[in-house]
Amino acid sequence: MPKLSITVACAAYDRTWPLFSGRVPIEGCDANMFDVYPSEAFVRAYRSQDFDVTELSASSHILTTARGDAPYVAIPAFLSRVFRHSSFYIRTDRGIASAKDLRGKTIGVTEYQMTAGLWARGLLSDEYGVRAQDVRWRSGGMDKPGLTERTAITLPADIDLQPIADGKTLSGMLEAGELDAVIGARPPSCFTRGASSIARLWPDFRTAEEDYFRRTGLFPIMHLVGIRRSLVDAHPWLAASVLKAFTRAKTIALDEIDDVGINRACLPWLTSEVAAAKAVMGADFWPYGFESNRKATECMLRWSLEQGLSSRLVTPDELFAPGSMQDL
Repeated sequence: MPKLSITVACAAYDRTWPLFSGRVPIEGCDANMFDVYPSEAFVRAYRSQDFDVTELSASSHILTTARGDAPYVAIPAFLSRVFRHSSFYIRTDRGIASAKDLRGKTIGVTEYQMTAGLWARGLLSDEYGVRAQDVRWRSGGMDKPGLTERTAITLPADIDLQPIADGKTLSGMLEAGELDAVIGARPPSCFTRGASSIARLWPDFRTAEEDYFRRTGLFPIMHLVGIRRSLVDAHPWLAASVLKAFTRAKTIALDEIDDVGINRACLPWLTSEVAAAKAVMGADFWPYGFESNRKATECMLRWSLEQGLSSRLVTPDELFAPGSMQDL
């Protein structure tokens, strides 16, 4: 029986490199791997569905699933995970001493639907009682003007989201005092060059994020893996094969990063960093699989509804291919 030819697009992370190198095959498939930066992969996934298997924004996948027009179905392999206390940048002259003080403020986001924003707003609502409806949201490019939502969104009337003016940027507006804060997957340039009156909301964000994990058990999911829905329908075995391959590749990455004989990343104290992560999060600090990530998934589904992105509460089994939700 000939192998199924598929195209696979994702970033060449340590946890995906064994797929790119050919060390880990996808059972039953002849995979043509494309090293594609996530932001590009997301646009191509929703604009033209260029790839059979692709890295996806978790928030966009929830949104399109709720609408019933998701071209991909996911597997619980989570290629990007990032704590988001580090993503809040504030003006220090607006009386913002804690996250609670963001109520009533004007906050910039590059895209309201981005997964970093979904988690950041979930953090505000669950931990500090600041709902999406309690903030004025302004969207646009962080350091370059003209950025818009990658897929159209329609929000309820009680959420105030407006695009910033043409030619303006969130970083420039924060520095000029036209915004009280921004939430960004990357820091605004006004912060990185040390502009006055600009700071992180949590200067010691690592301590705050470790405390958050200890209390909640949540390691925020940013990106997951999607498979073209028509392919899964035609080949029900495919989801399990893709999940097995991505899981094996991730396991290799975790094993290799723990090898004290050589450093797999350009960090002088890599061994210490790995030990610190394990002390807080356990040996498998980057878990794949549905059950291990059920709580995080259910939080994202609830927040998507609460924040006006989803028109209904999506169930976990709508997100993931049936053959991928059981432990392998």
